Amino acid sequence: MPLSPDLTAQLRRCSAGDREIAEAVLAEVLPELHKIAVQALRRERYMAPLDPTELINEVWIRNFSKGGWKVESRDHFFAIAAQAMRWVLVDNARHRLAQCRKDAQGALSIDEVPGSAFTSGTDLEEIVRLGALMEKLEKHDRAAARIFDLHYFAGFSLEKIAELTELSLRQVRSRWEKARDWLKLRL
Repeated sequence: MPLSPDLTAQLRRCSAGDREIAEAVLAEVLPELHKIAVQALRRERYMAPLDPTELINEVWIRNFSKGGWKVESRDHFFAIAAQAMRWVLVDNARHRLAQCRKDAQGALSIDEVPGSAFTSGTDLEEIVRLGALMEKLEKHDRAAARIFDLHYFAGFSLEKIAELTELSLRQVRSRWEKARDWLKLRL
């Protein structure tokens, strides 16, 4: 379904707190948000306790519907949404890891935790560590962090990122590699 030409204006109104337009905007952006959510969940090495719809709801309810996002364009909206999805997944991993540690004090193994959908706390620790490193990378090199988010978490191609950011493909590739190497070194 092609996005309407005035979607950017609708997104801006919605992000400014216009509740009347929120449902129509959500219906229009939902297919693309679903693709981004599927991609974000696919990146996780453990089975995330969220499905794509739940992840979208978390982002929409926690973040966008409250207003405050400074949306410049529809692509910018999807980039911000991808970053918000990463934050939700990292927060969720932190919570689950804390719960596993709490349960472990009660002599339960992680496999015995009711509702546990993963087999090892290591994956959760890696997600939390990646989330913390992404925050540091954002402080160190905001552009590289944004490109990493768009490529790794949202699944945008480097060519699409070049188009979104108005950088050359070579600049995008360089920043992607810089971010990837920076993170690998610290992981």
